[in-house]
Amino acid sequence: MTFELDLLATPKAVPELRHRLRALDHEVRLCATELLTNVIDHLGEGTPVTVRVSSAPHGHTRVEVTDPDARTLPVLLSATGTAESGRGLALIDALARRWGVDQGPDHKTVWCELPWAPD
Repeated sequence: MTFELDLLATPKAVPELRHRLRALDHEVRLCATELLTNVIDHLGEGTPVTVRVSSAPHGHTRVEVTDPDARTLPVLLSATGTAESGRGLALIDALARRWGVDQGPDHKTVWCELPWAPD
């Protein structure tokens, strides 16, 4: 199974992505939209991205979001109880078996691997 979609990171794209991934597990949809939201929040609306969801070895599902900014890296924060943001990577960290960043000269890919489980 492989899903790949090129899109612009906009608030409208988040529910559209969730809808396109509707056949997949809730946690996969949640991680994909959190990674997309991070691009919107930290790089700006309209940033071109590629979202990929694929089967990984050992029964995992890999979710990847690639954007054109190799310099801006995600940071795992400890959000306070009243903070309005800062929980996206903490959520991914809690759900995923592992996550990370692959950097290229002109892009980065933030990815996570989740146990495979169809809805």
